[in-house]
Amino acid sequence: MKPRTGKKTLAASVFAAFKSFSLAFPVFLGVILLLGLLRTYVSPRFLSSVFRGNEFLDTLMGSIFGSLSAGNPVTSYIIGGELLKEGISLFAVTAFIIAWVTVGVIQFPAEAAILGKRFAFFRNLISFFLSIIVSAATVVVLGWIR
Repeated sequence: MKPRTGKKTLAASVFAAFKSFSLAFPVFLGVILLLGLLRTYVSPRFLSSVFRGNEFLDTLMGSIFGSLSAGNPVTSYIIGGELLKEGISLFAVTAFIIAWVTVGVIQFPAEAAILGKRFAFFRNLISFFLSIIVSAATVVVLGWIR
């Protein structure tokens, strides 16, 4: 079979890119709307009352908020960037992102129904503690690199 070249390949690539963008667009729109709500209803005063600058407690709170939320990695990166702009520590933001993606309190009932309550419980528990450990390790390693 002869490889496709020229205009057909370009048209197929443009179509594939447009299809990918059209699938991702609702997610990005949702993130933008969510950030608007976050900025409106979550004040910097609230964030500074929750995240006080204590590395361990900030990491723990980031893991708790990430565990209670749910989402995909792209969304967490955008929200994490906004939290960093608000002065939240890298420990807390990293823990938030890791827990957001790995711990599923909201999805727990579905996971328990499919995989079993015991498995779902221990997977979430281990993921929660690992989000704290991996967050601390990530920030420490980044400190060495800088």
